[in-house]
Amino acid sequence: MIYGNINNEFFEQQTAILPKPLQSALRFLKETDLANHEPGKFDISLNGVPAILQVLDITTSPRETLRPEIHRKNIDVQFLAAGGPEEAGFYSDNGSYQTDEDLLDTPRDILFYHNDPDTAEGRIAMNVGTYAIYFPWDVHIPAIQSGSTAAPIRKIVVKVPMDACL
Repeated sequence: MIYGNINNEFFEQQTAILPKPLQSALRFLKETDLANHEPGKFDISLNGVPAILQVLDITTSPRETLRPEIHRKNIDVQFLAAGGPEEAGFYSDNGSYQTDEDLLDTPRDILFYHNDPDTAEGRIAMNVGTYAIYFPWDVHIPAIQSGSTAAPIRKIVVKVPMDACL
């Protein structure tokens, strides 16, 4: 997992060490007004690499109401374009977690795990401009409310094919 902010003074240096498709995804997030983009799911090209753009208007929720998720074919580049704050949970997939719903062999490429209160989970504070890159081994829980109040957010997800980064 990698995270940062598109407005960080080291953005170009941070981006330069990533595989080209991830560099393109982050530059797309920085250069595109996604706060005002129409919501929905869109096929895009990142310098010739087919990717999926999801523009989601959602509300953050208490952590216990959200399911941990992973993807196997795609790298998720998640970005907070507006609203918030939001928190994102994460931990490493060690292969021992109990599956709640497996949709990996569908176009959604997603598997949900049951919540396990004994799992050590990290958190990222997501403010406008913050991105998080989740690889297939990164379990993640997006859209967690920060504090006791839910907040509307404009969440952007760019799905980059894993095989394009190898």
